[in-house]
Parts: sequence; C-alpha cells; structure tokens
Amino acid sequence: MKLAFLDSAIINPGDISWEPIERLGSFTNYKRTSREEFAERMAETEAVFVDSFALPAALLQQAPELKFIGIAATGFNHVDLEKAKELGIAVANVPAYSTDAVAQQAISLLLSITNRVELYNQAVAAGEWQKSKDYTFIKAPVTLLAGRSIGIVGYGSIGKKVAKIAEAFGMTVNVYSKDPQAAIQSDILSLHCPLTRENAKMVDKAFIEQMKDGAILINTARGGLVDEEALAEALKSGKLAGAGLDVLAKEPPEEGNPLIGLENCWITPHIGFIPVETRKIVIDTCGRNLESFMKGESLNRLV
Repeated sequence: MKLAFLDSAIINPGDISWEPIERLGSFTNYKRTSREEFAERMAETEAVFVDSFALPAALLQQAPELKFIGIAATGFNHVDLEKAKELGIAVANVPAYSTDAVAQQAISLLLSITNRVELYNQAVAAGEWQKSKDYTFIKAPVTLLAGRSIGIVGYGSIGKKVAKIAEAFGMTVNVYSKDPQAAIQSDILSLHCPLTRENAKMVDKAFIEQMKDGAILINTARGGLVDEEALAEALKSGKLAGAGLDVLAKEPPEEGNPLIGLENCWITPHIGFIPVETRKIVIDTCGRNLESFMKGESLNRLV
C-alpha cells in the first residue's frame, strides 16, 4: 500500500520515529503540500495522513486511488466527511490525545496573567531587584486564584481536566452546560468546546457584556469561537482584565490582528498539543488506525 503524510512539519519535525506508519506500506513524508501539488502526490496514494491540510470535496475527487484518510488530530472540520463517505473513503482521527497538554497550556496562560512571572523575570534580569532597597519589590499585582471562580465552556476531557486543576487551586468551578449564567459570570472563563457553525464567534460583544467586569478569558480551543475585534475592545476598555489565547481565528495571524501587542493579552502560537510525548501518541495512533482499517476493523473511525 502506498502511504503519504501531506503536512508533517509540525506533528513530526524529525524528533519522532515514523515506524508505526512506515511498517504498513511504502511511505512518503511531505513536510508541506500545496493544493497545486496535491493531485500529483495523490496519483497512486491509497492512504493519506493530514494534520491541518484541508481535504474538501474538490480535492478528494483528485485522488483516484485513495481508500483511507488518517487525520493526525482530533478535530475533523477540515475534511469533507460526506464526500469521503460518498467516494467510499474511510476516515479516522486521533481522539483525546492532547487532554493533559492542552489543560496544562490553559493553566499556564492563566498563571502568566495572574502571577506575571515573565514580567518579574525581566525586571530581575534588568537589575531592578539588585537596586531594590527592600528584600523584594512590587512591579505589578499578583492575583490569588484560591477563592476565585472559573467557568468552563465545553466539559469534555480537556474541560474536566482544567476543572480538576482549578479545584486543586481552591477555585469554584462553574460548568457552562449546567449553569450558563454562573459560568459567564465567573472570574475566569475558559473555552474548551469544538468550533461549529452554530457557535462561531460566540464570544462576541453581547456575550462579553454579560461577563463579570475584570474577568479573564482563556481560549485554548479554537480561535473562531471569539470575535477578536470585540475582545480587543473589551481588553482596551478594561471590561476584561486580561486574555490568554493559544489560538486565533486565522493561523498564522495576519498583520494588524487587533489582539497582538495588547499588554493585557497573552498569546502563544497554538502550542497546546506540542509536547513530544503528545505528538508520539498521534503518530502511534495514526499507525494503529490504518492497521485497523487494513484488517477490516474500525478503530477511531469517523466514516
């Protein structure tokens, strides 16, 4: 069987073995693939793996030998499942592989905002502690999380993990699906739901107006859940005290993104899933999914 990975640059830049996939056929690894290169690379390919490379109906029709699509991620909105089913192409994903890593990233963003570790580290490196007349100095407020409330939007595996960590800090957890108003009115609101047509830009001006004054927004789910212009205005006005984002609506962001550069907005470049341990799970599961398909089984099948 001829196998290919079309966009492996992030999932495996070279620090993980391809053996779980390589052992199953003649494997070609492409770091990146353009739409123009797709037809040629797929001419004889029977099983393909993609990370974020989109497979709409128009491209699926250009892959005459394709029998299996392995999504090297949990989300699958970038693959046309209906067209794949129509063409008789099996599709499998990697569910819940990044629970611990993304929960850790969400909490890291929250602690960056509340504890200002980077700011204080920079101050020490700049000599401010050495020049201090006292044994310490206060450059910016540090916020205690114990006794605060956190709203969780999306109470799947990641949301539950974040809730568990928050409870360990002594925080009160409000689950959006159980009590929307309590969640929205929490001191911190953390997004962990998938992006759908129905909830796109759910965190808009009207939503933010319902949030508690001085609240913090954390988003490690999907950038499209947030109206970035509305969030930028809320951060500038002080309606929200801060935001910690690992995702943006467009990635990489365009020049002029209204959130980049705001002093009360902490942004990381979609790295929640990036630990090598997490990415190894992706490669291993991709291999097991294809092997299952070859045996006539349906491990992690979407179609």
